[in-house]
Amino acid sequence: MLEKTLFRDAMSRLGAAVNIITTDGPAGRAGFTASAVCSVTDDPPTLLVCLNRQASVWPVFNENRHLCVNTLTANQSELSTLFGGKTPMEARFAAAQWRTGVTGCPLLEGALVSFDCQISQVVSVGTHDILFCQLQDVVSAGAPHGLVWFDRRYHPLISAV
Repeated sequence: MLEKTLFRDAMSRLGAAVNIITTDGPAGRAGFTASAVCSVTDDPPTLLVCLNRQASVWPVFNENRHLCVNTLTANQSELSTLFGGKTPMEARFAAAQWRTGVTGCPLLEGALVSFDCQISQVVSVGTHDILFCQLQDVVSAGAPHGLVWFDRRYHPLISAV
């Protein structure tokens, strides 16, 4: 069996977009920072999001069954840190401007892109649930600079155009 530390160190070398995942519904409003997000298929348009079942937000996402993947721009690293920590939920959402998506989820104003989704399937693997999320809407701000997490820190992506 591979040691956790060796795996985590190796994964720190894999760059990924930084996202704030949000939900709102009968279980309440919640959000967290995630880089474990990727495309699954375009027919039907589907993403996957990985969520630790021990996370304080897990029950909210599990009950609401919809979410929004808000991909951050280069200047939103502070917001990512806020949603990735132990900050109370109200303070997290108060730090930015939001609008309501078609599923009722909060869409971050000024995000690089927001994917508003219905959770269509959940698969448990180890400590995490893999949420398969079928897109209901996409909102793009057209911001030119993204944000990635690589080597345990943020890096801006600057367009060469």
